Amino acid sequence: MKKAGLRVRVIAGFAAGALALSATLALVSFQVIRQSLLSERERTAVRAAYYDAAIVWSGLGSQEVGSLLRTLDTGDSRRAVLYRDGEWYSRQADTGVTDAIPVALQREAGDGIPSVQRVRAEGRAALVVAVPLSPTAVFYEVDSLQELDHTLGVLTAVLTAVGVSVAALGALLGWYASRYVLRPLTRVADAAQEIAGGAGKYRLDPAAEPDLARLTTSFNHMVDELQARLERDRRFAADVSHELRSPLQTLANAASVLERRRDQLDARTATAAGLITDEIARFQHLVNDLLELSRGDRPATRAPVDLPELARRVCRDHRISPDIVTLSGPATWCVDRGRVGQLMGNLLENAQAFGGGAVAVRLALTASTGRIEVDDEGPGVSPDDKPVIFDRFVRGRSANARADSAGTGLGLALVAQHAAAHGGTASVHDRPGGGARFRVELPECAP
Repeated sequence: MKKAGLRVRVIAGFAAGALALSATLALVSFQVIRQSLLSERERTAVRAAYYDAAIVWSGLGSQEVGSLLRTLDTGDSRRAVLYRDGEWYSRQADTGVTDAIPVALQREAGDGIPSVQRVRAEGRAALVVAVPLSPTAVFYEVDSLQELDHTLGVLTAVLTAVGVSVAALGALLGWYASRYVLRPLTRVADAAQEIAGGAGKYRLDPAAEPDLARLTTSFNHMVDELQARLERDRRFAADVSHELRSPLQTLANAASVLERRRDQLDARTATAAGLITDEIARFQHLVNDLLELSRGDRPATRAPVDLPELARRVCRDHRISPDIVTLSGPATWCVDRGRVGQLMGNLLENAQAFGGGAVAVRLALTASTGRIEVDDEGPGVSPDDKPVIFDRFVRGRSANARADSAGTGLGLALVAQHAAAHGGTASVHDRPGGGARFRVELPECAP
């Protein structure tokens, strides 16, 4: 299971904390308000019931009970009944009220104890108030709590909305806090990405985040040390390669003399001379590639180039039919002629050495991106080799299987370096029908 990112966890933490706090406050507020409203409603109902009971008590004996009950001003929310000498008396509109009076409440009132109890009458909340008038008479008043229930329902909806809003506000605050807290780390990540992309002079400003001055200083120091080491390695490779060129040239000249007189040598000596000549040529190729790699920090010198013509010339130089070159879009690209020429040459050499030969060179230019693809008909590149095929001194499985190959393991590394100098990328894919497809994308190639 993939673990959530730091920003997501910070936002979720703020939202959960805000929701828990708002829910707790809402619950406490609801209970306090509910209890206060119920207490006030109960006091009002008891006062009204006692007032009505006094009216009924004063009229008993002088008026008929039904008429007496009809004189009560109970409004729409209260209904009154009288239990006297074992009989129930009520107004016509209040029939059925006795069903809502609990038996336990009736026993308490019969014992002369005033009582109050909340009940459900016809599916609605109500309050029953029992007022004993005499040993044989008890006045009951049932007060509807429907309005109070409606008020509590509205209060619940309001508190729920407030809780959700507070949780959303907490999430927003968490998003802002995470963005503010992670901003220095984002800058470090951006700086690392810029440096990895070739911007070796990119540095962080310690004054931008005083609280992280130690981090930015350490980061800049690390980058300086890394840049210095890379520069030393680059200079070492360039110096070694340069120093090797002269003795290698001497050896090549001597080997060429042996090669010209090969027919005058015995078979064993001729074979040895041929091996020496081949290895010297391979060594010269390796030294030239190392020199080219050491100059990789040079920017690409772009100029309008007729790329199809350049591709056909490179094909002819490698004894490949120029007819395999196809073009989609404009023919003129704004690129570094030398770099792109070597790039295509290395891809063709790679196809000849390890892929059974190149079968197609496709050029495609759009408004913002140019694409160069070279297809071969070899065994392709294994999934294990694809992530590292463009690294230095890496040779794929098919290359290792070819003992006669003269590859140095630097050709594809140069392809990736030339693509990066243009701000582009190099990649390898499976060719439909078999083989490999090497693709180079050069952004903003239009002249």
